[in-house]
Amino acid sequence: MNADATTIAAKGSPGTGAPGTSAPAIPFDAGPFPRGLLGFIVLATDLIVEENLFRMAPAGVGVSFSRIRTDNDTTVANLAKHLDHMAEAAAILQPDAKPATICYACTSGSIVMGPDRIRAEIARGAPSSQATTLVSGVLAALRAVGAKRIAVGTPYIDEINRLEADFLRREGFEIAAMEGLQIVDGEAMGRIPPGYIRDFALGLDRPDADAIFVSCSAIRTIDVLQEIEDRVGKPVIASNQAMMWHCLRLAGVKDAIPGFGRLFDRR
Repeated sequence: MNADATTIAAKGSPGTGAPGTSAPAIPFDAGPFPRGLLGFIVLATDLIVEENLFRMAPAGVGVSFSRIRTDNDTTVANLAKHLDHMAEAAAILQPDAKPATICYACTSGSIVMGPDRIRAEIARGAPSSQATTLVSGVLAALRAVGAKRIAVGTPYIDEINRLEADFLRREGFEIAAMEGLQIVDGEAMGRIPPGYIRDFALGLDRPDADAIFVSCSAIRTIDVLQEIEDRVGKPVIASNQAMMWHCLRLAGVKDAIPGFGRLFDRR
């Protein structure tokens, strides 16, 4: 028997048969994710987040997902509507397993609604989990790599880019350069080729930038993140990389995960 297993008496224990029937004792263990379970609230239109986070999850750490209702057009008005469904999306995320953290997995939405309001709604739906947002992870990641002046690239339209620039400045960062691809179609963001994202990010770099931040959970930045970082010789922060790093650290998992930038060297 596994040393970590807990033998649960058959009578009245979960999954051992109908009440009053006799069944053997079952040695329940810590389950498939003994190091922790992370929960993520993902936009209904997103094609990328789930695959990215499964790829970055260390052995023994689970990732679980809930989808939130959204319109496909990525605008300030549509992103603001997510708050109405946040608590419900959090509540259905493995309610009995109780994830260590639950994170709203959208950069632009985190900025539009504000991290504090999102955390409050997640906590209302799932009070046993630590609530966070993707942009909270981005801020923590930029500070962890010592960035003060950053070059920023996004797929967004300018009404969102302006809000993001203002948000980053309020958080103490200087903007060395910022460019958006003017894409409103949320589903189409997932179909931007990684090579295009690589060239876009490389074109953003400035000699006085401490780091490059490629914003948006719905694009395939992590496919080329290490290549970008190797070529520019400075930290590259991508939305999904920063979110996963932050959620792992909040859950007490300190693994260095190769291939996704120097951020994962930061404990």
